[in-house]
Amino acid sequence: MSNAYQDAGVDTEAGEEAVALIQSLQSTALDGIGGFAGLIDVNFLKDYSNPLLATGTDGVGTKIEIAKALDKHDTIGIDLVAMIANDIVTTGAKPLFMTDYIATGKVNPQQIKDIVSGIVRGCEMTGMKLVGGETAEHPGVMNDDDYDLAGAAVGVVEKDEVLGSDKVKAGDVLVALSSSGVHSNGFSLVRKIIKDNKLDLHNTYSLADTLGTTLLTPTTIYVQTCLDLIYKHQSNIHALAHITGGGIAANVARVIPENLTAVIDRSTWQLPAIFSFLQNTANVEVSSMEKTFNQGIGMIAVMDKAAVRETDGMWVCGEVRIRTETDISDSPAKGGKGGAVILQGNYR
Repeated sequence: MSNAYQDAGVDTEAGEEAVALIQSLQSTALDGIGGFAGLIDVNFLKDYSNPLLATGTDGVGTKIEIAKALDKHDTIGIDLVAMIANDIVTTGAKPLFMTDYIATGKVNPQQIKDIVSGIVRGCEMTGMKLVGGETAEHPGVMNDDDYDLAGAAVGVVEKDEVLGSDKVKAGDVLVALSSSGVHSNGFSLVRKIIKDNKLDLHNTYSLADTLGTTLLTPTTIYVQTCLDLIYKHQSNIHALAHITGGGIAANVARVIPENLTAVIDRSTWQLPAIFSFLQNTANVEVSSMEKTFNQGIGMIAVMDKAAVRETDGMWVCGEVRIRTETDISDSPAKGGKGGAVILQGNYR
């Protein structure tokens, strides 16, 4: 018997197969697949004096095209979790739970399982629960092998422990946390460089691994590191900036008061090889690179100078001072409001 919906291009049987494969992941991050909504017990909120919920939503952008080109889809979900959870933790909040959304031209059950397996692993890294999601088939709108990925998450923080620019003061230092590479921003430029220069994703060029593998390296999840910093330093950690689209200056400026300037010294870290490779291959100006990529720093903590202890993967990269009339920020704050951020010196 003909199925009109299937004739229109939607394969509900493939969708059910995908759900069955997701259930087979057997992860504690997944509960109750098949219902109309996810549920989570929030009795623990009674232990908070004045809890605030923090929420965030994001996707992974055109990094998906690299995953498709390599036919490797089991890490892109980690990127999704990282982009959202790293934003939430900047408030000082502990991420609690997440939902995901996958849109595709044609459901490929194994591919969907691979994508969700990455989301599950990412949730496990953050301590979140994946409480639900949606897979939508869009025949005639997307190509069969196309997909897009988005998600949303919720965290919790005590009201008087929220981090932000109101706590930042002159004399604070900026502590950088290293990135794992390009993360999940700037891939429209990355793909243009690849296309214009006819680069082969399977070639290593001057890199330690192939270009494709290097680009597909998952975004670092900073949640536990940041929560540990908050627990250890408490009132001495004032703000966190997740370095995403727009680069270091635009994102750090969001957590700097308008009357202050953050001065960042490029010589405090070595530019990772992937950024040098992209810049040299396409002859991109440093200013354009810095307005697009994280340049090796994925998160910056603004802290009281006396409390800072540098460790592996974490170092002082700059300081906050009173803003002068001549201080012109390298980029305006992402979102439009914030202080000045100036990068100086040369990368090692």
